[in-house]
Amino acid sequence: MAVVIYTETENGSFKKVAFEIASYGKALADQTGQKLVAVTFNQEDGSALGTYGVDEVVNVTGSFASSFSAKKYAAALAQVASEKEASLVVVSSSANSKYLAPLLAVKLSATYTSNVVALPESIEPLTLKRTCYTSKALSMVSSNQSVNIIGLSSNAFGIIETQSSPSQSSIAAEEASSSMQISAVEKVTGVITIADADIVVSGGRGLKGPENWHLIEDLAATLGAATACSKPVSDMGWRPHSEHVGQTGKPVASNLYIAIGVSGAIQHLAGINSSKVKVVINIDPEAPFFKAADYGIVGDAFEVLPALIEKLKAFKAA
Repeated sequence: MAVVIYTETENGSFKKVAFEIASYGKALADQTGQKLVAVTFNQEDGSALGTYGVDEVVNVTGSFASSFSAKKYAAALAQVASEKEASLVVVSSSANSKYLAPLLAVKLSATYTSNVVALPESIEPLTLKRTCYTSKALSMVSSNQSVNIIGLSSNAFGIIETQSSPSQSSIAAEEASSSMQISAVEKVTGVITIADADIVVSGGRGLKGPENWHLIEDLAATLGAATACSKPVSDMGWRPHSEHVGQTGKPVASNLYIAIGVSGAIQHLAGINSSKVKVVINIDPEAPFFKAADYGIVGDAFEVLPALIEKLKAFKAA
């Protein structure tokens, strides 16, 4: 019996979310008295997971393992979970995991509970706390199924170090057939991604044009943050759609979210509602974002940002 976790990687390194999933998995394994097994894909060295309490690392190899495919990854994960007699499988809330989890649930005849924010209230029946209504409310969900898949919300549990010495093995999983073929993969390097960022700096139409976006980038660089934008900004072509956050874009669950010149449409707020601390800078004191923010500055971004960046740089230097 084991708790199985899916640990995501990118460019040969574990993503931050993999360590949070491992931390949660370790606590869950301790709660249930089982060992913790991590599944990786095309990752030869899984020793880094030993910092977070993993007992065993199973690396899936094969021609398909280097490029994510929900159907093929789900089949491989189901194979490992069945071999380890796993009753609990933990995945993240990344876009890839959200594609993969329902397919995995079908293969394992499992219940899939998404947006989980804490360890189970009970194991039999499995009772989990999850967010709902775009993170505006919490609900308790119970399952009597013998196998359960838990989708952990980003930044809900945190990263906790628990040293271990995991055994490592590789398997050549049976490759599932798929009508979809990957023709090319384009990757952006040298920037912090929205999904992995602790801090996100976002801009809206209040920046007045793409020529002023250097203010967002300067603040992000000073804070070590990722950059993002509202839907109108990406629609107008000021920024790529990959930076659009909100209900119709990428969801954000950062520790700190700074919105500059963003009015705060309901779709935008729904997508960033899981962020722990929200700060808004806007010249309009009636902007809806102020009602959702923890901190707000009413002022002209072109005056506030240069002063803020200067103060932050002085603080860091000191």
